[in-house]
Amino acid sequence: MNIILSDNEARENLLPFVFTRPVSEIRIGITTIREKWERAFNTKVSFFTQTYLFGIYPFVYSKDNLFISGNILPDKNLVKTIKLLKIGEILKDTHDNMLASRYDFEEIKKQGGSKTVIYEDNVKSINFKHDIFSLNHEVLIDDFNNLTKRRKSEALNNTNTLIGNPKNLFIEEGAIIKGVTINCETGPVYIGKNAQIMEGSCIRGPFALLDESVVKMGAKIYGATTIGPCCKVGGEINNVVMFGYSNKAHDGYLGNAVIGEWCNIGAGTDASNLKNNYGEVAQWNYASKSYENTGLQFCGLMLGDHSKCSIGSMFNTGTVVGVCCNLFGADFHRSFIPSFSTGNRNKGYSKYPIEKVLESERAMFLRRGIEMSEDYEKMLVAISSTQ
Repeated sequence: MNIILSDNEARENLLPFVFTRPVSEIRIGITTIREKWERAFNTKVSFFTQTYLFGIYPFVYSKDNLFISGNILPDKNLVKTIKLLKIGEILKDTHDNMLASRYDFEEIKKQGGSKTVIYEDNVKSINFKHDIFSLNHEVLIDDFNNLTKRRKSEALNNTNTLIGNPKNLFIEEGAIIKGVTINCETGPVYIGKNAQIMEGSCIRGPFALLDESVVKMGAKIYGATTIGPCCKVGGEINNVVMFGYSNKAHDGYLGNAVIGEWCNIGAGTDASNLKNNYGEVAQWNYASKSYENTGLQFCGLMLGDHSKCSIGSMFNTGTVVGVCCNLFGADFHRSFIPSFSTGNRNKGYSKYPIEKVLESERAMFLRRGIEMSEDYEKMLVAISSTQ
C-alpha cells in the first residue's frame, strides 16, 4: 500500500503552525506525527496537503492508496486495524471522524462504492494548537518507550546528579552532559545525538532534547518539554514544545507554549501562561476568526515559524503570533498578531515586506550552514500573498 498522510478539518485550528507544513509534520513527544506513522508501518509516506506545499512535501499517488488523517497518533491496535482495511473501506471513529481509507478507484467502481468501518477504541489526536503541549507528557513517554526499547544508552558522566531510575534516561551517541541535575522520577529523559546540556542546568522529566540542540548554563527545565533539533535554550521553561532550529537562549520564562521552527526569542522575554484571575484562557482561532475558550487554566505563547522578538519582549496569556513576524518593544504585545507583521503595540504593527523576510531568513539559514531552497522561498511568498 502507498501511505498518504492527509490534512483534514483540524488544519484550520492548528494554524499558524501548519502554514508552513502539513499537519503530520507537527512535532509532539520526541518525533513528528509523520515519523511515528513511518515507524509504525516501516515505510516512507507522502502528504496530501495544501498545493503550495507540494514542492517541499510531495503527494505520491499509486493504484492502492492508504490515506490516514494527519492529525491522529498511531497506537498498536489502531495500526493493526488500519492494516486490515480492504480496498473501498473507510475507517471512522464513533464520532464520525474519518481515521483512514483505502482507495483503488477502479476497484471501488466495480464494488459499487465504499463501506464504512467503525473503530470503537479511543484515538489520540491533535485538534487544537494547545493539544500539542497538553498531550506532550503522555506522547513523550510513548515515544521514549518505542525509541529506546532493546537499545543501550550511552553512559552518564559521573559529574552529573541523577535522581530516579537510570532506565528512564537514554543518551544517544555524541551527547555531552556535565555538571547537570536530571530528575527521571517525574518522567523519562531522552538526549539526542551530539546534543549538549551545559553545567548547572536542572532537568525534570519527561524531557526530550533532540540532535545537535544545546541547553545553556543554569537552565531550569520542567516537563513535559520537547526541544527539537538544532535549538538553543536557556532560562526557565515549563511544558514547552519547540519544533526545531529555534532559539530561546537566554533568561526569561516560557510555559505551556508551542514554538515553531526558525524562531528567535530575545533575552529577557517573558510569556504569561496564567491569567491574574486564574480563569480559563481564550485564544485566537483562525477557523472562526475569533477568540475561543481553550478550557485551560494554563496556556502560553504560540509562536509561528520564522517569527522573532527583541530583548525584553512580553506576551500575555495565550498569545498567538503568526509566521514571519518581527516584533520589538518592551510593552505587552497584542494577544493575536497576524503573519508578516512587524512593530509593537505602542507604535502599531505594519506589514513585514516579503523581500525583507526572505533576506533575513536566508541569513538565518546560512548561520546553520543551510541554503534556503527555491521551493521554500516560493512557499513563503505564497503564504505572504494570502495574508
